[in-house]
Amino acid sequence: MELNVGNSTSIKRSINVICYSVCDCHVYACATKKLREELTRALIEVKDGNIVDGGTEGSLETFSELVKEMTSKQQDIKAFAFKTKAMLLGMEQKVQSARKRELMYWYLASRGVPKSLHCLCLKLAEEYAVNAMARSCLPPLEHVSRLADTSFNHIVLLTDNVLAASVVISSTVENAANPEKLVFHIVTDKKTYSPMHAWFATNTLKSAVVEVKGLHQYDWSQEVNVGVKQMLEIHHLICSHYYNNLKENDLEYGGEHQNFLEALSPSCLSLMNHLRIYIPELFPELNKIVFLDDDVVVQHDISSLWTLDLNGKIVGAVVDSWCGENCCPGRKYKDYLNFSHPVIPSHLDRDRCAWLSGMNIFDLEAWRRSNITSSYHKWLKLSLNSGFTLWQPGVLPPSLLAFQGHVHPIDPLWQVAGLGYRSSSAGGQILEAAAVLHFNGPAKPWLEIGSPEVRRLWSRHVNFSNSFIQKCRVLH
Repeated sequence: MELNVGNSTSIKRSINVICYSVCDCHVYACATKKLREELTRALIEVKDGNIVDGGTEGSLETFSELVKEMTSKQQDIKAFAFKTKAMLLGMEQKVQSARKRELMYWYLASRGVPKSLHCLCLKLAEEYAVNAMARSCLPPLEHVSRLADTSFNHIVLLTDNVLAASVVISSTVENAANPEKLVFHIVTDKKTYSPMHAWFATNTLKSAVVEVKGLHQYDWSQEVNVGVKQMLEIHHLICSHYYNNLKENDLEYGGEHQNFLEALSPSCLSLMNHLRIYIPELFPELNKIVFLDDDVVVQHDISSLWTLDLNGKIVGAVVDSWCGENCCPGRKYKDYLNFSHPVIPSHLDRDRCAWLSGMNIFDLEAWRRSNITSSYHKWLKLSLNSGFTLWQPGVLPPSLLAFQGHVHPIDPLWQVAGLGYRSSSAGGQILEAAAVLHFNGPAKPWLEIGSPEVRRLWSRHVNFSNSFIQKCRVLH
């Protein structure tokens, strides 16, 4: 401000302006400080306070509504803090609810079978009916003796998915050091037998042997038939129990209910998935087999699995993790079993890593000498009698209990699992180094809900040159 020293009146006026300006600044600073203190005090008071007046129900949803509410009703700072808290909590609940609903829809999407896979099965079934080559013997007569020859490496698949079985076998043969030593045994249900047979009869492997057998072609004893029927009935009851209890409120406000979503998985009710407990009965002439789930892809030679010393155990499985201590390759026992129930053995470590299914080496001779299968049925009946509260839905929980003490840990890089879930901690180098990748979880690689980057590791083994794959636009 420029002062006129020759005019006393102007000087006085200027001094007054400066004084008023200084006073205004001081008052503004004091008011700001007081407002900040009051706002801080109000926020601290409502931080742990309960939301009243209906809770977050009907709370304000936008900043404009908040401003209008505060200015029209001339409410104090504490009311402002409470309304802001209610608005934020309401928004947070809506976000959490949306995430849980989306997760449920994601699981529901996994129950569907793509139109292209339906098409593939129908085309192959038609081919089986009209083409004699599609009905030719599997394996050819000159290779039938290999099916029970224990000098060969036997691999078992229980599946009703033609495309998945083709990827498992093609990826295994492609990476095998000695593919002529491999014998694949595919067991499928009656409805899938014709298309499965037609695929492998018309897409022959030059070296490995493939057998396709339907469950209707087995002549089991009455005891085994009754056992299989009881097992399926109890598993269906378990899955139905959790499925029927999947209520909307559970998903929105109860995080513990998210594990119940496994009841939405197709594997929960799959006959082929539960039948693995009867592998010794399916293959009475074999003594050692490698079991592969149909949602795996093989990346390296696995022939050394058959020479592994299981130290008298029945199953060889990945237990420890490639990611170090305090890290599991899959889930922990507490994620499967209800340790609050007195029936679950107290000596089990709830934080112990559960062994991985998907790729296992089984000593069938040791299995037959044990009581594994009867123990499995015992646990199923205990679950039935307890009101299905012993474990989460799925095939693995009762297996963890039945195989307790019979598992031999193998190198973690034999299998990396969890690729069918949203997040996997396995990086690129681990994925490349793993002998087997397991797409356990809802996002199977033949579905569009999976990660494109991970799906490519599987889809590169699909035979896109096949005429039926092209006609049905598989994975397009």
